Amino acid sequence: MEDVDPLGTRPTVVQIEDLTRWNLTALLETRENDNNSEDFHPFPWRNDLNAKIILWCGDVTTLDVHAIVHSTNEKLNDKSIETETLYAKAGQELVDEIRNNVRICKTGEAKLTKGHKLLARYVLHTVGPRYNVKYITAAESALYSCYRNVMQLVRENSIKSIALYPIHSTKRSYPVNEGAHLAIRTIRRFLEKYGDDIETIIFCCNEESIDAYLKILPLYFPRNETEEKIAVTELPLDIGNEDGEPVIPERQIRIMDKPTLAAMRKSSLEGFEETVDLNKEFATSTIVEVGRHPFAKMEENPDTHKKSHMYGKTTDEQREQDNKRRYERYLKRAKTEDLTDIAALKCLYRTGTDKFGRPVIVFVGKFFPVNTVDLDKAFLYLIRVLEPIAEKDYVVVYFHTQSTAENHPTMNYLKNAYCVLDEKYKKNLKAFYVVHPTWWSKLTTWYFTTFTASDLKNKVYNLKGVQYLYGTISPDQLDVPSFVINYDTEINGFRYYVPPEQEEATGL
Repeated sequence: MEDVDPLGTRPTVVQIEDLTRWNLTALLETRENDNNSEDFHPFPWRNDLNAKIILWCGDVTTLDVHAIVHSTNEKLNDKSIETETLYAKAGQELVDEIRNNVRICKTGEAKLTKGHKLLARYVLHTVGPRYNVKYITAAESALYSCYRNVMQLVRENSIKSIALYPIHSTKRSYPVNEGAHLAIRTIRRFLEKYGDDIETIIFCCNEESIDAYLKILPLYFPRNETEEKIAVTELPLDIGNEDGEPVIPERQIRIMDKPTLAAMRKSSLEGFEETVDLNKEFATSTIVEVGRHPFAKMEENPDTHKKSHMYGKTTDEQREQDNKRRYERYLKRAKTEDLTDIAALKCLYRTGTDKFGRPVIVFVGKFFPVNTVDLDKAFLYLIRVLEPIAEKDYVVVYFHTQSTAENHPTMNYLKNAYCVLDEKYKKNLKAFYVVHPTWWSKLTTWYFTTFTASDLKNKVYNLKGVQYLYGTISPDQLDVPSFVINYDTEINGFRYYVPPEQEEATGL
């Protein structure tokens, strides 16, 4: 029998048994063939996991569960309705326990206290990050730590049911959709490993977050085969590692000697070179690359290695097959989805051919608003533009001219996009010209071709001016934006380079 508040407006106690499990909220189906290797999905349909999930909208303090999550600030005195409601119902005892035993909770951490007068036996306090477009990687890592540390406490304290209120909040400027993806993905991966230890996880939403969770939850917890197939085309590029943690290539360790850094700085001060292969500049550096030192050959997790070999596939082979399937699904979407908003940016387009008959693709960095554009659709448009020509040799011209941090995708995004692209895109790319490079673009290019795309090392050329392109691409075959021409004239003059064949013809 549910208790009712004095006004009779709603129950003050919500029993888990009265809520609908996620596996019962969609049409049930039977899988035709569980062993079909061609139907691999990163988050397969599993009724056993779905039966542990509940999506509910309401006051988390009214749920009769073992533990609830409290998203707060570092001093645990956040001025929000949720915090004030929780403390009012828990009583002075909770305030005293926090003051005497907890005191502070840093961003990304999770602390456990008793529930005192609450229905829940425990309260798990955690502090979500502030979101800033300049520090997306840090925000994602901190938010992942919040959810992961909360679930670790759940497991360590044998908590069987928990109500998870969104730790990411618009109050801290965290986008609702991005936060929901990371939260749900982390919980999914946790249940895959430790699902036997927990019975119920309730995603407790409010009016601000419920729509996002209704849309995103089926991507990671598909309820039937139809949703499973749809999910793989809707998932973002970054689906995290085996724990759901965002994949961050910047964390790879590298050690450089001071002479190399000095050479880089000197190069940036002396101006642009005519054609520079940045990788050659670093050839003599004493760099220790992760994976090449004997200590780095140790496996991170021997159990993972054994598990992969049990099924006859190595982790690399599995990853390669996963990326191939993802590419095929992206290709299907690229052919059918409306991408007119991306095309309207005019940041990526096909122009003429070079002097070897190879198609030329142009990318204009300044026209790519990385903080406002839909990056998933941008990737689809890249596939749409490249697919017709990638079967044969082609070249890319990247105008870095006057671009800023507002135009540069994260290294994580670039790595994921590169990994998903079909092998023919990488093999048949014969030259990648960077026009008007900066010191930072050279460093980024070197880093990317060293740690992610080593097969591009000898294909990247930095050019200080547009006219250096004319040695391999005729001017009438190259559509250059007017602002690029104006900038080029301003820093280089009108006629600073003449291709060798023109010099011979004119007798210069």
